[in-house]
Amino acid sequence: MTSRTDREAVDYDVVVVGAGPSGLAAAIRLKQRAPDLTVCVLEKGAEVGAHILSGAVMEPRALDELIPDWRERGAPLGTPAGEDAFLLLTRSRAVRLPTPPPLRNHGNRIVSLGAVCRWLAAQAEALGVEIFPGFAAAEVLYDDAGAVTGVATGDMGVGRDGQPGPQFTPGMELRARQTIIAEGCRGSLTKELTARFALDRDCDPQVYGLGIKELWEVDPARHRSGRITHTVGWPLDASTYGGSFLYHFADNLVSVGFVVGLGYENPHLSPFEEFQRFKTHPAIRPLFEGGRRVAYGARAIAAGGWQSLPRLTFPGGVLVGDTAGFLNAPKIKGSHAAMKSGMLAADAVAALLTGDAGGAGAGREAADYPRAFRESWLAAELRAARNIKPGFRWGLWPGLAHAALDTYVLRGRAPWTLRHAPDHTRLKPAGACRPIAYPKPDGVVSFDRLSSVHLSNTNHADDQPVHLRLKDPEKALSVNHAFYDAPETRYCPAGVYEIVRTGGTGEPRLQINAQNCLHCKTCDIKDPTGNIDWTCPEGGGGPVYAMM
Repeated sequence: MTSRTDREAVDYDVVVVGAGPSGLAAAIRLKQRAPDLTVCVLEKGAEVGAHILSGAVMEPRALDELIPDWRERGAPLGTPAGEDAFLLLTRSRAVRLPTPPPLRNHGNRIVSLGAVCRWLAAQAEALGVEIFPGFAAAEVLYDDAGAVTGVATGDMGVGRDGQPGPQFTPGMELRARQTIIAEGCRGSLTKELTARFALDRDCDPQVYGLGIKELWEVDPARHRSGRITHTVGWPLDASTYGGSFLYHFADNLVSVGFVVGLGYENPHLSPFEEFQRFKTHPAIRPLFEGGRRVAYGARAIAAGGWQSLPRLTFPGGVLVGDTAGFLNAPKIKGSHAAMKSGMLAADAVAALLTGDAGGAGAGREAADYPRAFRESWLAAELRAARNIKPGFRWGLWPGLAHAALDTYVLRGRAPWTLRHAPDHTRLKPAGACRPIAYPKPDGVVSFDRLSSVHLSNTNHADDQPVHLRLKDPEKALSVNHAFYDAPETRYCPAGVYEIVRTGGTGEPRLQINAQNCLHCKTCDIKDPTGNIDWTCPEGGGGPVYAMM
């Protein structure tokens, strides 16, 4: 059995890893179904919501099921969706297109998902759930038969050399009869569990997008509460999947973001720079002139949908939320799906733990969870949307035409399923692609990376091991630099990766500025040889998003 004699151990019935929508919904549902179960939630952010970033337009369907009186309880979903607009941008024009059904938002709410998670955490605690922010689940615990028996938090106070420092505190083991993994997109524990139990053996590879977001306080004369705008087209070329969102919500605030599919081919492309360039479009720029940028952040999005869903259970636990890939990419929404998956998993786990007369359930698989998912509205929704995202591999115009056919004519019932290919295999050599000359930031609507990272409130302890690890350091130069012109220096939205030369003219080397890391996981996904391994830093590190 995995254990260390220097670590304290605490026993629970269920441990939930991650205080996002799926993890908190699971914890609440567990206590609703079986109040006597002991449940704890671990959150690696400094506080609940610190690492939560989403658009976000929230479909309240799952919340209606979980907490029907959420309005009376004061849930922070205060801005009803209003006018929808769908724009095709050229370099100088914005052409309004019919809004596709998945992007029609009547009945939805514009929210700060971080604020929603903080509210959900309060509901969970009122039911007796224990929540521990600032503690990162860094290790999976197994019994002698190989089943999961919980997790261990990371050691604190380890020096950059990997040795215990003067403030060293060993991690804690949280042992559980069932463990719910809700750590979000491309989680480090999920990677380990997927490999150990071959959870992805019968599904397509997961594919991803990088979402970059800013929060602005705009001129009240330009603010339209509830307005929702999505765009496709410029500044991306027609072969690159992506687009933008602009959501007007309370207090003259506007969430603006840009999503780039990480299956793009040109290694010269910088998602960050594309986002900054987008805001200079003549139809977009006036909204932000005279305004104030309040916050910045980025995260990867699991966008593979139905055909990329892995096996949802393993001996001793389950996967929920963005960890498994429960996102409806055509809707650009995942919070309702994440919550529903957490609820379905909690129902199955509660039944498993309370239905056994001996009080067992440890090490077993909650087989009712995948069955319940297949019979749910969530499965029907994801299956109907399965062909939209992969259709854009043919380019923007064929992708839009195929999406119209699938949505309006076939209504999601096509007799075929389009397949996905791994994002990191899609890059072409730098010499085969057109370099992209990005304009310098003007400091009015466009900005540089470092000033942006400052707005994310990102912080990591200086003297800790670098959590971004190269499996083969030599490949950073012999492959990435030589063939792809060091694409990590461009796809990272936080300036973590930098090619430097000794004395300015000597041999190049890759410098990793891990203290800038936003925990978006893009490097772990897009590195062309899969050479970068994102591991969990010391708990409490990373961004601290307030209203994202």
